[in-house]
Amino acid sequence: MTPAEYVQLKAFARQDGALLALLWGAAFALYIIGVSNQLLGLAAVMLMLYTPVFVGERLGKFRDYGREGLISFRRGYAYTVFVFFYGGVLFAIAQYLYFAFMDNGFLLSQFSRLVTTQEARQMLQEYGMTAMVEESLEQMASIRPIDYALNMLTVNISLGLVLGVPISLVMQRSSNKS
Repeated sequence: MTPAEYVQLKAFARQDGALLALLWGAAFALYIIGVSNQLLGLAAVMLMLYTPVFVGERLGKFRDYGREGLISFRRGYAYTVFVFFYGGVLFAIAQYLYFAFMDNGFLLSQFSRLVTTQEARQMLQEYGMTAMVEESLEQMASIRPIDYALNMLTVNISLGLVLGVPISLVMQRSSNKS
């Protein structure tokens, strides 16, 4: 790969990483709202499951428009990893800003409200999980916003390393199809 091709790959990956961060941001917003509305929670899950398809589509556009229809597995894998990295960094920043300045304990209070209903308390007592859930809520309350963001950044980069293999295998093309 020449230096110019590397610059091109990173430029496309930055743009598509920003689009991926927007997709994840929408899914995160739907998740936050979906804590109290199951339909929006389902929409959040669907957007998250759409991630590999979205990145595959973006890799196809890069292959067809930036690489004139040809891309090797290695270059496709590098592109995919970069997209997940850039998207993960932007999404981590957005998550940090949300938890640091906007959440004000909303998500934790929603979880607390869910586990303190009569049905939830009975179920937790039957399974002997009351102490564990209370401890988990205490731990969630002590986690700093930067910890949430860095955790999600790590997860998203790892996801890119893993999902990059099948996405790149499917999207590679060594000869133009006529």
